This record gives sequence, structure tokens and C-alpha cells, in this order.
Amino acid sequence: MEPLTLYELNNRVRRSLSQSLPDEYWVQAELSDVRINSAGHCYVEFVQKDVHSNAFVAKARGVVWGHVFRLLRPYFERETGQIFTSGIKVMVLVRVEFHEVYGYSLTVVDIDPSYTVGDMVRRRREILHQLENEGVLTLNKELSLTVIPQRIAVISSSTAAGYGDFCNQLESNPYGFRFYPTLFSAVMQGDRVEESILKALDAILATVGDWDVVVIIRGGGAVSDLAGFDSYMLATACAQFPLPVITGIGHERDDTVLDFVAHTRVKTPTAAAEFLISRVHEAALALEAKADYIDFYVHDRLQVELHRIEEMTRRLPVALTIYKLHAEHRIDNYWQRIRIAVTGRVQTESHRLQLIGHRVEACDYNKLLKRGFGLVMKGGRVVTDASSLKAGESVKLRLSKGEALAQIISVKCSEMDEMNESL
Repeated sequence: MEPLTLYELNNRVRRSLSQSLPDEYWVQAELSDVRINSAGHCYVEFVQKDVHSNAFVAKARGVVWGHVFRLLRPYFERETGQIFTSGIKVMVLVRVEFHEVYGYSLTVVDIDPSYTVGDMVRRRREILHQLENEGVLTLNKELSLTVIPQRIAVISSSTAAGYGDFCNQLESNPYGFRFYPTLFSAVMQGDRVEESILKALDAILATVGDWDVVVIIRGGGAVSDLAGFDSYMLATACAQFPLPVITGIGHERDDTVLDFVAHTRVKTPTAAAEFLISRVHEAALALEAKADYIDFYVHDRLQVELHRIEEMTRRLPVALTIYKLHAEHRIDNYWQRIRIAVTGRVQTESHRLQLIGHRVEACDYNKLLKRGFGLVMKGGRVVTDASSLKAGESVKLRLSKGEALAQIISVKCSEMDEMNESL
């Protein structure tokens, strides 16, 4: 067989593919390495991965020519809310082509956005189901938002109009409340959304005691910019974050996974600011209501006490008079009881003194002397014992009237002594 040139072989391959695969085919694949050149042509690599090992099982180069890409791209992104970029799954209508120089490729002529939407919904549902199984889906929602959230850690792009709107809304609130927002800059669209927001969350966590709440905001823009917020890593980090997370990602039609796990989800950065203002306003109203209640209660209590004092003042003279009368009556009773007690005691003591007097009078020896008795005295002392006397001694006799000297002739002590002498 005569050898073929490479061109001839490739030419035969091209003709063979053209003859054997003449139709257009719907193909399901994942986009990889999406590049758009200056002419508007989009070059991609279609890949298929093993479900279990994630290893490549098929690859093919693809191209969307400029005139087709200008129509397909906005249609796809409008319908899916997903940017036409690497990592998403698509279903495209392709023609199988082979070029002698560039080789095998798939030329895209149409795309079915519903397939990508279904895959996005499925992936979002899988992430939420995984978070629920891990028990973290509602953790952030269960945190208590402080009554007055003023210290705000803001994750946003420093150049985003939404960040400026957020700060202006806080600063110009009609109540004059003070807020203290601090920016933790992050990329809010594209492939670096997950990485940069996680980095910002780490920075906030390092000073977690300085903040009351975390606010993740971005301005408007294409709905296709939301893909970065459907991230398992970002969702689990926010779900388990120790501070309440508020999202205002600037879209109304769709909720991202991040919105599902956040403590509070609002539509826009301005709405996030309004939420915080209303929170503080509610606290202020509650404080005002308590202050009004205290003022009413104090005023009412003062009126009651004033009325009571007036009533007491009015009743005081009567009360004093009654008290005086009662006191005087008690004093009179006391005096009566004292007089009775003193009189009784005086009578008792007088009687006792009379008895004592009688006894004293009964003991007066002068009266005894008047009755004929006399006192025998020896050496200036009264003699009461005959044994102290001796026969022949002189003694003095004191009589009722006068004294006399006597001499002892004999001494008789007692009848017992007489008995002794007779014996």
C-alpha cells in the first residue's frame, strides 16, 4: 500500500467523520478552560469526569464562533443566572468537525439553559442537604442578634457602589443613630469569591469580640455573578460563624446557598442598612416606651403619695388631739395607780412601823424598872448570870428611880446547883 501524507490521512478522517456523523448532536458536558479572543470567538474544552473518582473520562475541544456566541451568551446567562465560565455543566447542540491542521473539535450552534439551571438547582440542593445532615444549616439563624448592632464588620468590594450605598444609608439615618462599619475587602464576583470571602471571615474571627454582626453585601450587576455564593465551603463557614451574618447580595429573584444559611437575608446593601437601622430604632422605641412607663408610674406614684400626705396632714390635728387625749387618759390612769400603790404601801409600812414601835417599846428597860424590876450592874455592865458573882462582892442596883449599892451574901445559880449541893 502506498503511504499517505499526514494531510491525506487527516483529510480522510475529516471526510469519514463528515459522512458518519453528518447531523447535529445534543451533548452534556462540563466547561473547562473557557477563553474568548479579541474577535469574539469562544474557545472551550468540554470534559466529562468519573462520578466517583472525579477523574477525566473524556475531553474534546470546542468552539463557539463569534456571531453565535454573541447571541448564546446573554441568552444563557439571562436564563440561568450563571456566567458562561469554567466549572459549569451545559447541554449544547454541536456539529462534529475535523480540521487537517487543528484536528477534532465540536462546533457549538445552540445551548439549552434549562439543563444548566437544573444542574445548578441540583447542586444547590445537594449542598443544602449536606449542611442539614451535618447539623449546621440553621446554626447561624439560631444566634441572637444583639439589640443594638452598631459595630459592623462589612465584607464587600472597596470599589462597589453597594458598599458606598450601605455606609451612606447608615450615616444619614433619620434618627441620628451612630454606627461603626469596618470594611473587610473581598472579591464579590468571579472565581475568587469563595477564597476572598473566607479570608475576610478569618480576619473578622481573629477580632470577633470587636463586632456585633457581619454583613456581606455587593451591588447590583448580572445575576450570573452569583455562582460564587453557591459554595459549600463558604456556606459552612458562614453557618458556623459565631456572629450573626446578614446578606445583601443585590438580587431579588434567586436565593443563593449563602442566603439560606445566613442569619438574615435582605435584597440589597441599602436594605441591609435599613434592617440594622430598624433594629436599633426598635430598641430605641422600646427604651422610650419603658421611659414613658417609668415616667407615668413615677408621676402616678407621686400623685398617690401627695394625696396620702395631704390626707395625713388633714387628719393629723384630729389624730394628735385623739392621741393627746389617749395619752392624758393613760397618764391619769398611771397617776391613779401610783397614788393607790403609794397609799397602800405607806399604810402597810406605817402598820409595820407601828408593830416595830410596839416591840421596841416592849423592850424598853425603863418600863420594866417602873414595874418594880431592877438592874444588877457590876463593873458598869448588867449582870445576867449569877455565877459571875461571888459572896461578899458589891454590886450596883439600878431602879426606876435612882441607884443603890448592895453586897452579895450568897450566890444561888440554879435549881440544878442546889441539887448538886444537897448531894
